Amino acid sequence: MECNCGSGNRWKACCAPLLLQGKSASTAEALMRSRYVAYVRRDGDYLYKTWASSTRPSKASLKQLAATDWQGLTVIRTERGGVDDSTGVVEFIAHWRDEQGNLQEMHEVSEFVREKGRWVYLKAKAS
Repeated sequence: MECNCGSGNRWKACCAPLLLQGKSASTAEALMRSRYVAYVRRDGDYLYKTWASSTRPSKASLKQLAATDWQGLTVIRTERGGVDDSTGVVEFIAHWRDEQGNLQEMHEVSEFVREKGRWVYLKAKAS
């Protein structure tokens, strides 16, 4: 089965080790892709664990994830965010269907940082 993150890789070799086995993402982009999959799967616990402690919402709010009909992810660009970096930026478009079945998109530029050696989501960057 292909992973929902849009990488073209198989689920078991792509985001499954991150979401199901607690492995750390090696890059900011890998973390962003796995967080998209967590939204698809409505995995609030994973989102909480991968959110920077300074900006993350409460666990309770992440338990109430909307049943959004996510349709796909397109990564537009990355800045830094590699294995030797401490910060990174990933710009992406997440596609979803509204209640009427119309295709919509969410365009975001996300900032990531390393916290205790692991990549975490910091915030959406102002555009």
